Amino acid sequence: MNIFSIGRWLALALGATPLLALAHGISAEDQQRMLEAGYFHYIELGARHMLTGYDHLLFLLGVVFFLTTFRDVAKFVTVFTVGHCITLIVATYFKITWNYYLVDAIIALSVMYKAFDNNGGFQKHFAMESPNLLWAVFGFGLLHGFGLSTRLQQLPLGDDPVAMLLRILSFNVGVELGQIAALAVMVGALALWRHRPSFKRFSYAANLALFYGGVYLLFTQLHGYQHDRHADTFRFPAAEHRHAHEDMDVENTEDKSRDGL
Repeated sequence: MNIFSIGRWLALALGATPLLALAHGISAEDQQRMLEAGYFHYIELGARHMLTGYDHLLFLLGVVFFLTTFRDVAKFVTVFTVGHCITLIVATYFKITWNYYLVDAIIALSVMYKAFDNNGGFQKHFAMESPNLLWAVFGFGLLHGFGLSTRLQQLPLGDDPVAMLLRILSFNVGVELGQIAALAVMVGALALWRHRPSFKRFSYAANLALFYGGVYLLFTQLHGYQHDRHADTFRFPAAEHRHAHEDMDVENTEDKSRDGL
């Protein structure tokens, strides 16, 4: 299987997996039920969002791909976690938001950036050293946290400031638990693969596939943004359809002679 096939199959796999929709069209009854469900429900939502957040998981995979020691993994994951905790909590509490499709599109760029860096893109194409990875991971952590916040702000958080903060923190705890679970699988799988000859042969192709995954997510989010901002251009224009029927007098063209035997 060549490199382009890997990218194509990754895109198809991502497209076949349903994306998480946290809160589109939540009724007043469902919102009240969520508020009464307790903080554990928000922990569950946070964990589920991280485990189905393909952009977050792909970026983390890129970060840990070449890390060989537990110390390095812990260092970079901690920096990423601090970054996304800051923006998740602060942006949600103070209701700082933006179009979530655009935020997720930028997050997709972070996946592409990490894959490009892993394959030595800065050295090959720009004849320069990679930017400081620790600061880059922290900056992208802030961005990923803002993306999590835009989703969380679609959920009912209540009007009580203390209760709202506890729900935000509960969601954040769930995010961290989901992140730990995902990282345990990633790091374990990479550790096993790293000792095989195929790792050196296919690590470049794997990161190229990771880059293509970021491209796919980018275009998916931009397409979603177009739907969100210009919905009428993507939907069937009912008024024009009705007008066309009137022009053709479709409703009066029924052949009654064929009703009998």
